[in-house]
Amino acid sequence: MNRRRTATTTVTAAALAALLLPLSLTATGTAAAAGAPSAGAPAAAESRRTALELPRPTGRFPVGQETLHLVDRGRTDPWAGSGPRELMVTMRYPAQRGTGGPVRYLTREEARLLLADRELDGVIPVETLAGTAAHSRSQARPAAGRYPLIVLSPGFSVHRSTLTSLAEELASRGYVVASVDHAYESVGTAFPGGRVLECLACEKTEAGTPMREVSDNRARDVSFLLDRLTGRHPAWRHAGLIDTSRIAMAGHSIGGASALAAMAVDPRVRAGINMDGGLATPAPVTGLGGRPFMLLGAQDGGPGGNPSWDRDWPRLDGWKRWITFADSGHFTFSDFPALAEQLGLPDPEVPLPGARSVELTRRYVAAFFDQHLKGKPQPLLDGPSPEAPEARFHTP
Repeated sequence: MNRRRTATTTVTAAALAALLLPLSLTATGTAAAAGAPSAGAPAAAESRRTALELPRPTGRFPVGQETLHLVDRGRTDPWAGSGPRELMVTMRYPAQRGTGGPVRYLTREEARLLLADRELDGVIPVETLAGTAAHSRSQARPAAGRYPLIVLSPGFSVHRSTLTSLAEELASRGYVVASVDHAYESVGTAFPGGRVLECLACEKTEAGTPMREVSDNRARDVSFLLDRLTGRHPAWRHAGLIDTSRIAMAGHSIGGASALAAMAVDPRVRAGINMDGGLATPAPVTGLGGRPFMLLGAQDGGPGGNPSWDRDWPRLDGWKRWITFADSGHFTFSDFPALAEQLGLPDPEVPLPGARSVELTRRYVAAFFDQHLKGKPQPLLDGPSPEAPEARFHTP
């Protein structure tokens, strides 16, 4: 089934086509079949890269990676209507240099389903997307210490891998990062036993289920995740790396809305960031108990651009910022722009360069967490800076 959703919840077919179309021109050699000029521009097509690589993290630590499958047997899955709620979680953490092996961006089936959902199956090679090179090392030995924990939640219908650049950056800077796939909320996520769960939630929201059901369910997912990572019998073998007094969350699109929803119900989440998501779950009228929150949006996300941000801004009763990036788009905060730039096909409607998109997102997200979880003041967050002329500060 082909699914179309609003720009605030998932990538559009046109945007994903802009990201991935060059792959078909280079890796298959069938530019004419893809509707692209072949006779007139063979050199340009051949010059595009067929191998994709995420930007390298800039912190001092190498990054380790492990995957967890968590099952909440106390809760029935809200989308399937039967069976327990399940999560797939990628843990990234500061690691020892020279340990571990390579990781994979997506499985072939996850990549195939993403392409099929966007009507690009049979045009774009699955392996090119699935084989995007990341910089984490599977099963790497952890670097000794205790580190703050950050939960990352992706946009609706997209895989947790879409926030890999940000997750690797944070881990390289001394954070443990848990990137979550919420069952039945992406077009395809691999689970144990050879299962690949598709987006039942997409079908239900298209049929009229409010998006608040998504963010409220994700908030419950996060509380369960924290129980399993920080309880007496943790699910992760390296859980001793986590400083349980310093936990925060960030997310993209509905994942960002879920950060606010999680903070509203779980006091363990000390700080949060919403990256360009409509706040489907309103902020409590009583506030967040003084905990810090940041709204980080695309160029059209200033006051008046998103009614839910206007509504909830006065309810944020702690340290807060409302920042947008000039020339940016909804997926500026994900891996997509960086991959598109490598292919020589940036989105003409979003002129902010892909490498700069990753740099700005990493810089502001890391500054927020450094200030609020590590107690390191960050002048970058005080107002406009010559280092980041794209950043606009809003004080409605």
